[in-house]
Amino acid sequence: MMDDIEMEAGAVESDSSSVGDPVSGRQQRGGGSSVGSDEMFYIPERRPSLDLAPIDTSDWDFVDWAQSPTLSYMSMTSGEQSGRMSDGNGNTSFQLTRTDSNSICCSLDSDNCEEQILKVSEPPVEPKVFDEFDLFSDTLEPAGPPESSETASKPSTTLEIPTDPNEFSHPSVTVAFTFKAICAALKKLSDKGLESFKNMLWEHYPKVFNTTPLTMDIVSLVGSLLETFSLAVSLKITTTVLEEMGLDKAAAELRHLCFKNEVRRCLRETLKMKYKRESVDVDRQGGQEDRTLDHIFTPLVISSRGHNGPNTEHEVLTIEKLDTNKDVGQVSLQSIFPPETADAAGPKMVLVTGVAGSGKSMLFRRFVLDWCEERSHENILFLFPFSAKELKQFESSDVSFLDIIQTLYPESKKLRQKDFQDEEHQTMFVFDGLDECQEMLDFFHTTILSDISESAPLQVIVVNLLRGRLLYHSVLLGFSRPQVQACISWDTHYQNIEVRGFSAQDRDEYFKRRFKDPKQAAGVIGYVHSSPTLRIMCHLPLFCSLVADEWDGLVKEQGSDPVLTRSVTYIYTKLILALLHQRRAPDSSVDKERDFLSRLGKLALHMLEQGTFKITRHTWKELEKHEEPLLVNAGLCTEYITRPHFLLEETMMSFLHPTVQEYLAAFYVFICFRNQGRMVFEQQSKLMGLFKAPTVTDLYRSAVDTSLSCADGKLDIFLRFLCGLACTDNQELLQPFFSAPADWSTAARDVAAVIRKRIKENKYPGRKDNLQRCLEEMNM
Repeated sequence: MMDDIEMEAGAVESDSSSVGDPVSGRQQRGGGSSVGSDEMFYIPERRPSLDLAPIDTSDWDFVDWAQSPTLSYMSMTSGEQSGRMSDGNGNTSFQLTRTDSNSICCSLDSDNCEEQILKVSEPPVEPKVFDEFDLFSDTLEPAGPPESSETASKPSTTLEIPTDPNEFSHPSVTVAFTFKAICAALKKLSDKGLESFKNMLWEHYPKVFNTTPLTMDIVSLVGSLLETFSLAVSLKITTTVLEEMGLDKAAAELRHLCFKNEVRRCLRETLKMKYKRESVDVDRQGGQEDRTLDHIFTPLVISSRGHNGPNTEHEVLTIEKLDTNKDVGQVSLQSIFPPETADAAGPKMVLVTGVAGSGKSMLFRRFVLDWCEERSHENILFLFPFSAKELKQFESSDVSFLDIIQTLYPESKKLRQKDFQDEEHQTMFVFDGLDECQEMLDFFHTTILSDISESAPLQVIVVNLLRGRLLYHSVLLGFSRPQVQACISWDTHYQNIEVRGFSAQDRDEYFKRRFKDPKQAAGVIGYVHSSPTLRIMCHLPLFCSLVADEWDGLVKEQGSDPVLTRSVTYIYTKLILALLHQRRAPDSSVDKERDFLSRLGKLALHMLEQGTFKITRHTWKELEKHEEPLLVNAGLCTEYITRPHFLLEETMMSFLHPTVQEYLAAFYVFICFRNQGRMVFEQQSKLMGLFKAPTVTDLYRSAVDTSLSCADGKLDIFLRFLCGLACTDNQELLQPFFSAPADWSTAARDVAAVIRKRIKENKYPGRKDNLQRCLEEMNM
């Protein structure tokens, strides 16, 4: 304590004034006050302490306390006066007086210090007392600042909290959005601008912080703001401060972002209503029950790259996997379009391919709903899904892409044109059934289009959108069958992933979710597992749906314990017809479809006899030139790329599944005999033609014998399908393809007699099991 006093005394004797000089000394040198130090201060005698000798204090000079190293209310200028007063209880208080402001007093507790009593002519001001810690604190925070203060450690002006009930009061203003929006606005400020924002926020709204916000990062700053005020008030405060800083553009951008978020919420509600309902199931009383996609959606296997070829798993045959579907990684639904892809520069497109019935449309709907529910892809501000049917309504005349968006989604009319081109807040366009627009995907003879408000043919809009010329900063996601890739030019950059259908575990999970009653779900699962071919084909969600629909129909007819037929042929017939009718052309007819299936079945039988499952251009001779596109468009075949050599790629085709090839081969044999009375197997046909017209028994006898003669069993499944087609249920489904009526009421019994005779003869012991399966196909 004595050392401090001696240092301050030395400062008084100095010629130059310093921060530690007494106020009276500075006044005398400046010629300000005429009151001398002897008249201003009265120093009483010091009381004796214990037994110590009296201390001579006659030549002591008063010195002021050194100023705090930081700005505080103790800062003084030449217009200030200083003094020390006693409260009568042994406490010493220092009073700093400024001629043009209220006085500020500080006190220092001391039991053994001298009292200096200020003698001034001004009216007395009640001092404010602080403890010794506050006196030297770098963050001195008195309860109330003076009316006129030039300090920077405390806000000088407090603004009224904005309470506009209309602005920022939309339900879309959530905690997550508000936090991200304010953080994004502040991140755009420079370091100096951010510091200014903090100072102004600190000055105008002091109750937000306990300490100065200068040391806070943006996350902590916004967090403190949201903890103190409501969401709407926090946004209003932010825009107010930005405008006071002269950043009107930044404030306007924040307001418009809130407006776009309102449009986003309205769009999400529209999409939920559009895509959430998945199906209508039949209950026990024959009524209808609404089901949503959330209830029945089952995860699908999604490979990390495309061109994997068909599923080659088979009940009887061992078919080698293609070179393109070995060791393929998997991705999840949430990672279909990762944020790093969306944030990358340049055109961004992901193409999700898959064979017919693999679950692409289901995945499309799940993807849209996940965005609506904010479960994924939060970096996407707007998402506009389109189906091929929705787009084709604009084929008849020129239209702008902006008109298409606003027609299908009226909520978007509130948006500005440049909102669709925002690089920071991106827009995603999702297309389902892109292959249905395959005829308009001419990448080499299409004019350039870059303005979404310019009218053009639909073909020009789609191509320029996929090329990245239209809405360059947008994100594209397309769901399509594989053949659409042949139309996309080589210089169009995109990522290709493939939907493979259900895994072995998810096949059962689908039925558990489809049926609320666990007993019914267990019944369907047991039926599927009763046949290896059924179990394998249920990797296709479409096939599972057909089985579930059949079960629903039987529940309506038979009650809660229906008995499904063990005939696989019946489900396959429904599958073929469903695929054929999905993409039926406007000029299509039953005769054209029958002829097409017959020629395709002839090709399937020829390949089956040769033991091959790949369709090459040399094997297309049986098809007419205009039917080649129909080969893949019908969904019965798929297209993929193989790599027989390191630097060689070859486009190949195959049937949807080897069993689909076997069914079509059986259909060809059956329809030839049913409509024309012609035997397909040449040797037996020639022998029969010499004597009489062949009968149903002759047809099946020749088919059974031909199948048994193949030691590798390559015609086993074919024979099962051919036997199944003799049943009445299948013939009812195929009735439109028959050219003339015929009596096949006893056909199943006649065929069963032929098979039982071959079983009894036991010439092929190893083939007895397959013959038994043939009887099951006919429910015999």
